[in-house]
Amino acid sequence: MCAETRRERRNKPNQIVKDMAYSLLFNAFVIIHMLVDKLIALVLKWYWGPNRKRCPSLQRKLIIVTYSVQELAKMIRNKEITCYEVISAYIDRLNEVNPIVNAVIDGPFVEALEEAKSIDDKILRGIISENEFANKPFLGVPFTTKDSTAVKGKLQTLGIIARRHVKAKEDAECVKLMKDAGAIIIATTNIPEINRWQETRNNLIGQTNNPYDDRRTVGGSSGGEAALISACASAFGLGTDIGGSIRMPAFYCGIYGHKPTSGIVNTRGCSLRTGKEASTMVVAGPMTRFASDLRPLLKTLVGPSTSVTLKLDEKTDLKKLRYFYITSSGDIKCSPVHPLLQKAMGRVTEHFQHIAPDGVQKVTLSGTEKTSNMWRYWMTQEPASFNNLLGNGKQLSPLVELAKKLTGNSEYTLASIYSLIDSILPPENADKIKEITRQCDQELTELLGDDGVLFYHSTTHVAPYHYSAFVNVYNFGYWCLFNVLHVPATQVPLGLDPDGLPLGIQVVASRNRDRHCLAVAEEIERVFNANIPPFIID
Repeated sequence: MCAETRRERRNKPNQIVKDMAYSLLFNAFVIIHMLVDKLIALVLKWYWGPNRKRCPSLQRKLIIVTYSVQELAKMIRNKEITCYEVISAYIDRLNEVNPIVNAVIDGPFVEALEEAKSIDDKILRGIISENEFANKPFLGVPFTTKDSTAVKGKLQTLGIIARRHVKAKEDAECVKLMKDAGAIIIATTNIPEINRWQETRNNLIGQTNNPYDDRRTVGGSSGGEAALISACASAFGLGTDIGGSIRMPAFYCGIYGHKPTSGIVNTRGCSLRTGKEASTMVVAGPMTRFASDLRPLLKTLVGPSTSVTLKLDEKTDLKKLRYFYITSSGDIKCSPVHPLLQKAMGRVTEHFQHIAPDGVQKVTLSGTEKTSNMWRYWMTQEPASFNNLLGNGKQLSPLVELAKKLTGNSEYTLASIYSLIDSILPPENADKIKEITRQCDQELTELLGDDGVLFYHSTTHVAPYHYSAFVNVYNFGYWCLFNVLHVPATQVPLGLDPDGLPLGIQVVASRNRDRHCLAVAEEIERVFNANIPPFIID
């Protein structure tokens, strides 16, 4: 018997003991998390009170605000409805719901109505050619975007007091592309300071509330967008995503959101970016109430040549795709995934079992248990400095700002102070994190290839009460994994839980296979019809 074999035999019992110890420790943490989660929910439910407010019911005269982007564009083009009627209806709805959700930073813009009149006049006179209609696929359709994404002549505060009067000098590239496609901007929406927190709250206008239950969060950082879209106060929105900032609010507010493959959408003008950053996890993408609207919006955002490269017009044969799912990240710092979300994933996987010849396979990926560590490290490699942006060009001292906060003299929220302090805590081991990231990326790439789709939980619980994130800070790891890996991911709603809060799931593909995410999202929409609005229609 060789020496190596003898060593393996001696080490085997040791490894078994280590595995058992880890299993016991993990299970203990799961139980502790469950108890803490229940305690937090009870305390915050008591704090916010037993009664919830939902966004107001929708008057039937405003029913057009429930239509899809493509339906609205077609009706305007065919003179079935005027652009002015559409814009007016959305502005009325926005003014109706904003007192509850508190989502608007700037707007509604009265000039949107003038632009609508101009479009109607041109359509009525027949001076818009078919070619112009083709080049403006969203002619007359209203949209919104988050405050941090520049809209010429409108506030771009980044959620901080020092910029409360600052206005953008030009449109962000994604806003420009939508305007060029005929869409009309009607408002800009609330964000957490410098977009870095899991709730949408700042000291300019306060917190944005969930349209399903005002005691609960909309997530961050595109929280204002998700709230208005969900409440039918915006036809669609433009979000940005560095750690779940499109998908988190989309999940909590029961809408669709797509995080594109890194680099395919120009981010110039998003949070003061140039669009030429060499390496970043930040992406810009669409947020909608309909999965079928995501693809045409993404085509506009990426431009004609990239759209061809990504084959966005190519029909995806769902029967030829391979499907996988993961039930837990394994991150001991996260809460366990709630059974209702596990059941929601089960409904999806069961459906695709009948579509795919090979069914849907349960898998694991190395490194997912270190997701939050990976994201924390890669955030330090981002070209923009959170500290510098928060200080509006000045470096802030985390300890000084903490002292100011404790004495009631800080102009920043507790969330921003938390992020500042995190920057001076011991850093992650760079070599270790790089290797974990490389291995996880390689495994996912090999698993999905050109034709694979992964179903992954959105997070561990439905929309929590405001302030829960200060305790369950790591639960966002289910979203940020795909920023670290730079792959596309689509957030898809899956109906409501017994408390009337949205359920959902993420659909993930390999880089530049955004069309697979979108096709699967459209299939889920078709089968489950699971976008249930937070209001009744009178």
